Amino acid sequence: MKVLVLHGPNLNLLGVREPGVYGTMTLDGINKELTILAEELSLELKILQSNSEGDLVDAIQGAMADCRGILINPAAYTHTSVAIRDAIAATALPAVEVHLSNVHAREAFRSHSYIAPVAVGQICGFGADSYLLGLRALAKRLGK
Repeated sequence: MKVLVLHGPNLNLLGVREPGVYGTMTLDGINKELTILAEELSLELKILQSNSEGDLVDAIQGAMADCRGILINPAAYTHTSVAIRDAIAATALPAVEVHLSNVHAREAFRSHSYIAPVAVGQICGFGADSYLLGLRALAKRLGK
């Protein structure tokens, strides 16, 4: 059973980007932890990071061919992208939205998510563990 893991803009800078907000773990470190957990859950991951909204939309649409669910940190696109929201809705794949920081405890604009209404759930504020919690929740939703 395959799950698409999407990392949005600027997440490629994890480890150096605002470590007080996002922590010191790199994106590669998060992906390694996700891969280890996926093996425990008998899941296969397809992982992509992009700073491009169109690439993320293409990946979401492409997931219809071979994935059963989506784990997504849309990053800044959370608050701006109707296109990503519509792509998730169009696939009808269960999606879990994750964020490293607690977006609801930050600037007011970060509290609004275009993704949350089409996701099965949102996990935020637990640093890199948000991804692991999200993958566990998605696996449970998929019956794993």
